[in-house]
Amino acid sequence: MDLGTLANRLLAQHHVHRIRYFTALVAARDDDPSQPQRQQAYLRALRTLPNLSIHYGQLRPRRKRRPLAQPPPCGPRTAEFLDTEEKGSDVNLASYLLMDGYEDDYELAVLITNDSDLKLPIEMVRTRLNKQVGVFDPSGARSADLRKAASWYRPLRRGALRASQFAKELPDESGVIRRPDGW
Repeated sequence: MDLGTLANRLLAQHHVHRIRYFTALVAARDDDPSQPQRQQAYLRALRTLPNLSIHYGQLRPRRKRRPLAQPPPCGPRTAEFLDTEEKGSDVNLASYLLMDGYEDDYELAVLITNDSDLKLPIEMVRTRLNKQVGVFDPSGARSADLRKAASWYRPLRRGALRASQFAKELPDESGVIRRPDGW
C-alpha cells in the first residue's frame, strides 16, 4: 500500500502535509517464517515517501488461558494459547495527534483506524483544540464511538486501496525493493 498515493486519493481536495505510520516489528513464526522479511520490504518501500515517518510500538507474545466455549464432558475446561499483543502503537498515535494539534501542525487530521480507544484523544482535539479529525474505517465493522467523536467518519473503500498499491519493483538508495508474492 502506497500510503502517499492513498492519502492523496482520499483527500484530493487537501494538501497532505505529513503521514505518520504506526506499527510494531513482527517476529518470525513457525507458520510464517518470512513475515519479518516481508514487513521489512514494506517498511523500506514506505521510507521512499518523502513526507512519511514510521513510529514503532512493540509486539509482545504472551501465553493465555481461556475457558472453552463448549468443553467436553470429560477433559479440560480451558485451553492455553499463544497470543501476540501490539503495545504502544495506539498510545503513540494518540500522543502525536494531540502534540501535532497543540503545535498547530495541521488543520485536519485524518486517521485510518477502527480503534475505539482513540475516541478520547479525537474528542480532545476537536473540543479543546478546535480542529477537525476525520476517520476512515478499514474494517467494515463500524465503530459507533469513533463515529460520534470524529468530525466525519467514512468507510475505507477497497477500490481506493487497490488503486494505491506500490509498483511491483521500487528503487531506493539500497537497490530495488520487490513486492513479495501474494501482495
